[in-house]
Amino acid sequence: MTRTAVVNDYKHPQPGATSTLTLDEKVGQEIVKNGIKRPKGYTVSYHANPEVEKMHFGPKHPMKPWRLTLTNKIVLAYGMHEAMDVYIPRAATFQEMTEYHKDDYIQFLSWVTPKIKLDPEASNIFPYNMGDDCPVFDGLYEYCSLYSGASLDAARKLTNNQSDIAINWSGGLHHAKKAEASGFCYINDIVLAILQLLLYHPRVLYIDLDVHHGDGVEQAFWSTDRVMTLSLHKYDKANFFPGTGGSDDTGPKNSANPGAHHSLNVPLQDGIDDESYVQLFKDVVNPCIGTYQPTAIVIQCGGDSLGGDRLGCFNINIRAHGACVEFTKQLGLPLLVLGGGGYTPRNVARLWAHETSVCLGTDLHPSLPAHTPFIEHFAPDKSLYPELSQTGRYDNKNTGKYLREIVTSIREQLRYVQGSPSVQLQHVPPDLGAIRDEVEREIQEEREAREFGRRRKERGAGIRGEYAH
Repeated sequence: MTRTAVVNDYKHPQPGATSTLTLDEKVGQEIVKNGIKRPKGYTVSYHANPEVEKMHFGPKHPMKPWRLTLTNKIVLAYGMHEAMDVYIPRAATFQEMTEYHKDDYIQFLSWVTPKIKLDPEASNIFPYNMGDDCPVFDGLYEYCSLYSGASLDAARKLTNNQSDIAINWSGGLHHAKKAEASGFCYINDIVLAILQLLLYHPRVLYIDLDVHHGDGVEQAFWSTDRVMTLSLHKYDKANFFPGTGGSDDTGPKNSANPGAHHSLNVPLQDGIDDESYVQLFKDVVNPCIGTYQPTAIVIQCGGDSLGGDRLGCFNINIRAHGACVEFTKQLGLPLLVLGGGGYTPRNVARLWAHETSVCLGTDLHPSLPAHTPFIEHFAPDKSLYPELSQTGRYDNKNTGKYLREIVTSIREQLRYVQGSPSVQLQHVPPDLGAIRDEVEREIQEEREAREFGRRRKERGAGIRGEYAH
């Protein structure tokens, strides 16, 4: 056989001559197939630092940051990144995190490691509530600063008018308290982000879709009328974490306190279904908007309210959960979209990918793209929308009468909210944006000082580049 014949037999295939496509070409086909394009009239930003995905709570812990990897891979496989402004945010600084949390607690997170034996009897350890739910793992402080930094970055894009809808799926850790960890949450990035929004917005509405009550956020803004919290969750005081969020938990009991009647709770029983959940959501959010008149909204999209979740007890499907985000988006207010709970990673990833498409106004094809990394984890159907309401199904204990009573209770509480709050008398938190600029300026000054010192040494030694490293 001649050399020419060999070359002809194994020549590189020409474009279109084979079904083999590059990854970019496959993604491009998905973009066309799903009609993905930048939204008209508004901007969506996506905030994701891949370093968060590498964190590991432990082999038996239900919190799996790897769910973020699956989410981002689906988003990229469909090509949704082409329709958004995508940012890799920096970590939050110590000073930024202490705008809400106590200094000694953040100090503790910064130095504690798994090699340090936690003594329940030690006064400097026990108050921080570290343990099985909130373990100490390698990279804990980095993890906290990364997901918090992403939420702060997203909030700043909203306040700077660089974005209308800002997404951070690594955020939404709503149980963390001012001086302790709780419920898999260490830093309350939601509180930090809302503080940032309050620099520019007189009123913020916080909506929580997690199956667990958003107690940490409610507690943080308990005594202010500048934030209204609305949490839809499973409630069982004795048997379901955190045991708070009953219908009578509406804020301070003293009506003279500005925060009175600004903490609204929707306590649900096991097994609520799609139709009931979506209708209930609309029935409670609408009067909140009409009465409170927020100028920005933060929505926590915890995936543990899906059917079949490892720690959940509802019968909700992905499209129904997304319908709540769609309804909130249609209100046309600056919107911060955050993650939260969710302990069946494949379904959490499906949900957050779908809700990313909701933010973009795009209807995705239900079959996951064949080139999606780790697609075997979505077997056997490999669908974006599996039927979850029948997975480990719970009997629906939420009667129509019970749900109507909840709506009536919410409307009754809103009667006490006398119009928009007066922001002149409220404490305005420090400008986290200014803190950020100051930190970055200090970093630049240190870099310039090191460079100046290196050049002086080189001039003295006469050897160029000797001190460059």
